[in-house]
Amino acid sequence: MSDLDFYAHVATRGNVLGTESATGTGSGPAAWEAALGPDYLDDPGGGLLRRDYGLLEISFSDDEGPMSCFGFTVQVHRLIHYRSVPPSLAREYGEFASRVRFEELRSAVLSLGGSVEPDDLSGDIHRYRVPESGARIFVIDDPDPYGDGHHDVDDPEIHQAGDVWALSLSPAWWGPR
Repeated sequence: MSDLDFYAHVATRGNVLGTESATGTGSGPAAWEAALGPDYLDDPGGGLLRRDYGLLEISFSDDEGPMSCFGFTVQVHRLIHYRSVPPSLAREYGEFASRVRFEELRSAVLSLGGSVEPDDLSGDIHRYRVPESGARIFVIDDPDPYGDGHHDVDDPEIHQAGDVWALSLSPAWWGPR
């Protein structure tokens, strides 16, 4: 399996290594730690907990009892500058590339029986929706949004138009499904 398989799985199935995702009744912090390991940073406050694994950020709430996941984001854009991938993901999917192209991810989602629909194509980051899971895919449209001219389209160490910025399964992005 590959990193592209991971992203397509998240986009179509809405979970990571079998851990339930943003359902409002998802897995608690202990289940995520069991799946992804103990190397994370917690940012608690006000009945919420944001757990940062580098590539993954998971959001928990204790609104209706014990802490449970209500959303998570795969921060693909971070891989271009540092390789913070939980070891369990690296074992399952191999090496993660520094970027993933949207067209490759769209093809992988389609091959798994999912669909990808435009959600918001305004601005420097375009948003697409995977209706089957509620996932949102954020794609860079303008890598030089300030127009300062310092963007080198041939530099593999900077973001390019068509790169996936992030995948999110979060009720903030849920709409009609």
